[in-house]
Amino acid sequence: MTKAEENYLLLQEIEANRKFILMAYQQNPKLLESAEARIKLLFNDVIPSGKEMKTGEAVIRQRGISLIELIMFIVIISVSLAGILLVMNQVTAHSADPLIRKQALAVAESLLEEIQLQDLDPAACTGALGADAPRAGVGCVNDYNGYSSTGIHDFSDNTVLPGLGGYNIAGVVVTPLGTLGGTAIATPGSAVQITVTVTDPTLVTVDATGYRAGR
Repeated sequence: MTKAEENYLLLQEIEANRKFILMAYQQNPKLLESAEARIKLLFNDVIPSGKEMKTGEAVIRQRGISLIELIMFIVIISVSLAGILLVMNQVTAHSADPLIRKQALAVAESLLEEIQLQDLDPAACTGALGADAPRAGVGCVNDYNGYSSTGIHDFSDNTVLPGLGGYNIAGVVVTPLGTLGGTAIATPGSAVQITVTVTDPTLVTVDATGYRAGR
């Protein structure tokens, strides 16, 4: 049971006790004559002056709001504010997600374009790139197969680019194509499919896929 529910049950119990006391004075107004001074002050205006109390007649001429109503108002407002703040916190926490996804996609497309600009001739290959390997001496498309990096590295000096340290190249896959969808499109080795996978700071992956044909 939450704290708000406990407070609500307590208020219900207090209100039930209050109604019982009011009913007791309504049934026998003379009880008020022997009550303590603070009780008389609390029930000021219980018995209208100049006439007798009749059964069913209003017990109290209420002025303003009662303590019970004030407490209930505070509890209701507190619960409402807690709900509103929770929603606002969720919205704020996820408001940057579209920007993060867009940045990850931009990184993947940028590396994909870099790979597509390389030579497809196997004779130009210098060897497969390892993890975080410098790319300045890359000779062909197939060199990128299996490449990965922690952070996004600059092409020229292999340093991590500012602001992109939380993004990672999860992997690059270069697949030779001879057919596509069962249809011959090129001689084996003359076309490849390139898939670049990037992981953003929230560990969500984004893929960019492209093709390179000809030599």
